[in-house]
Amino acid sequence: MKYNDINIKEWKNCDIDTDSLWLISKRTKTGKHKNIYHGNFIPQIPNQLIRRYTKKNETVLEPFMGSGTTLFECESLSRNYIGFDINDKIISFVEKSMSDNLLRYSNYYIKNCNALDQKKVKKSFEEAEKKLNIKSTQFILMHPPYMDIIKFTDDKNDLSNCKTVEDFINKLLKICENSLKFLDDNRYFAIVIGDVYKNSEVIPLGFYCMDAILKNFNVKLKGTIVKNIEGNRGKQGTGGIWRYRALNSDYFIFKHEYIFVFKK
Repeated sequence: MKYNDINIKEWKNCDIDTDSLWLISKRTKTGKHKNIYHGNFIPQIPNQLIRRYTKKNETVLEPFMGSGTTLFECESLSRNYIGFDINDKIISFVEKSMSDNLLRYSNYYIKNCNALDQKKVKKSFEEAEKKLNIKSTQFILMHPPYMDIIKFTDDKNDLSNCKTVEDFINKLLKICENSLKFLDDNRYFAIVIGDVYKNSEVIPLGFYCMDAILKNFNVKLKGTIVKNIEGNRGKQGTGGIWRYRALNSDYFIFKHEYIFVFKK
């Protein structure tokens, strides 16, 4: 267990979830976490993954930073953090949220960076190296948009503007290529992704992503986790409008995401 700080002698008291089904009652709102961003990350997911696959003072890289959920978890868990995002406005929001960072051991570097651009990623990582005094990362976490379900920016490089599965997968693979070169061998990365419903049918986007990564990179799939959260807006309770719509049609209500864990 060289890749985490778990005391295996106290395994019975460990709260790390090792099941492949994660049932989460609601999104935690502790600390800096605020549910203000479309597609907001559930903090429990990065918390579990960071504690499972890293040690204190190791470094987490996130090519899709979003509103800073993983950064806030790294701060509380004493991990270094590198985050890129294509949305300049969300960069400013996260910087403001971190302005009261009083934890000396919580080192972070965030940058408005197109993760598809190899040269920009390399330059940004070199800047992070100098700031954090690191040479590589020990865990990579990706929570990309689900194609064009939610449009985050007008940038053509933003994955939320992809209109086809093929375009989305090709861009995701490029971002993986640009990111995985900074991950130490025999360490782990995870992608959190859901399916989409378009043109009256389910598109298994999550499985397309998992399959493409396995076919294009020399990695091992270590886990396929299904996450369900009861706190989805507008989809709570058996008497909700979504249940009425589902019963009046032929589909099932989306409440799940997949967490695919890979070893490099």
